[in-house]
Amino acid sequence: MNIIFMGTPDFALDSLHSINKSSHNLRCVVTIPDKKVGRGQKIGKSAVKTYCVSNGIEFLQPLTLNNQDFINELKRFNADIFVVVAFKILSEKIWTIPKIGTINIHASILPNLRGAAPINWAIIYGLKKTGLTSFFINNGIDTGDIIIQEEIDINENDTYEVLYQKLKKLSSTFILDSIKAIESGLRPLIQSKIKSELLKAPKLDKKNTRIKWDDNGNNIKNLIKGLSPYPSAWSIIKSNGIRVKIIDSEFIPKLIYTNTNGSLLPNKKDCMIQVKNGVINVLKIKVEGKKEQSGRDFVNGNQGKEILFI
Repeated sequence: MNIIFMGTPDFALDSLHSINKSSHNLRCVVTIPDKKVGRGQKIGKSAVKTYCVSNGIEFLQPLTLNNQDFINELKRFNADIFVVVAFKILSEKIWTIPKIGTINIHASILPNLRGAAPINWAIIYGLKKTGLTSFFINNGIDTGDIIIQEEIDINENDTYEVLYQKLKKLSSTFILDSIKAIESGLRPLIQSKIKSELLKAPKLDKKNTRIKWDDNGNNIKNLIKGLSPYPSAWSIIKSNGIRVKIIDSEFIPKLIYTNTNGSLLPNKKDCMIQVKNGVINVLKIKVEGKKEQSGRDFVNGNQGKEILFI
């Protein structure tokens, strides 16, 4: 097949590499423009562009996707399909260009976890399984007809980073299986015919990544795992307004020392914080403006202080 690939971050690389090394004809890659990043405002390239440069692959970096010159350029390649992995939302005038259609790889078992952050939310919700779905893009958000799906287990100690890497690795074979299914004439499954209770995977923001210390301890632990190491679940030290990120933790149920949820338990070697139904033992923490440290080191540096996280 003649393929145009669209993607930006590291997550897209395994799929791109598999297509590039396959018997398919990778005509071109589309990725985002270079942009200034960090305090030094150095020019940053996407992971996908870096791969293309290293492997001599033609690529496009349109400033806007709906520019007519860009659309004409896409048509010039006469692609059978577009493959989209971790890229922008496409307009109908783009996803209808290829002969067969435009397919997307989504990191969940659709229709569950539609949205921008499915890997994070799979862990935050405490799910035991997730996976990948390939589907034909339509005018909705992650609502197109399903080509194939593949499930994997979420282990008890999986963080966002661990699950991200599992799914990224799986995508290398999954993308070729998806293309093979299309070539074989497999009839796609219409999502509206799948009857299941739907969980959403909205974009992460300051509100939904903040720890609510009066919540169930398992929910707090899952939030921390689902946001580790980035962007991290966070809280505020009430006495000084300093923000902290909780990177790793464990939940110890049924230990109730105080009525104040969010309080750091005094006279403890470990960084133990009271919650609704037990304590969260913080194993790794990052105080704003400082390096990441162990929970024990945080406690040692705050001996004699009454600390309440809010």
